Amino acid sequence: MSEVQILKVESREEMGKGAARAIRRAGRVPGVVYGNKQETDLISLDPAELKRSLHKTGFFATLFDLKIGNKTVRVLPKDVQLHPVTDIPLHADFMRISKNSKIHVNVPVQFINETQSPGIKRGGVLNIVLHQVELICSPENIPNVITIDLSGLEIGDSIHISKIQLDKNVIPAIADRDFTIATIAAPSALKGDAEADKATADQAAAASAASAAAPDAGAAKPAGEKK
Repeated sequence: MSEVQILKVESREEMGKGAARAIRRAGRVPGVVYGNKQETDLISLDPAELKRSLHKTGFFATLFDLKIGNKTVRVLPKDVQLHPVTDIPLHADFMRISKNSKIHVNVPVQFINETQSPGIKRGGVLNIVLHQVELICSPENIPNVITIDLSGLEIGDSIHISKIQLDKNVIPAIADRDFTIATIAAPSALKGDAEADKATADQAAAASAASAAAPDAGAAKPAGEKK
């Protein structure tokens, strides 16, 4: 589990698009805190501090303590809206967390020991299918990251969720299949050679089949046979 982080916030009174625009003009980011069967808290954040936290690995799997007025609220980030051009945070949503909560959280995946993979040494390519995995767990069991060891993996090998050791209190949100997280794919050169070999084999098989099906053109006619 990652350590609980702290974000400094300020309470705000008004909600709505006009109020949010006013908060942004004042140089802050509007946000809300909801959940746990309590009324929504309206907050604002420092954009630079929020952006620094946002760029850290596992931001959406990190618990934060927000001090709102005279109370401290433990939350999990749920959404941050960014400006489409500048990437400046425009709005942030946080969900209250209690000890007994069961939450869905997206945990980032990291890969180690690429140099210990024979497949990658031979030119194979790490094909990442999922950069994060959705898990269900209690707040105290949130993994900071899912680490996958590539040691010993060959070209064509796949890493499925069943190969990942998770805490017994942590389960994948997708439970109906053993989904793939990554594969070691063949490099383009090997793929081209394999496709060329297959094409040659197919052509040879087709030619052999055609030869077997054709009549024997060189067979002699019986003596005296007339047209």
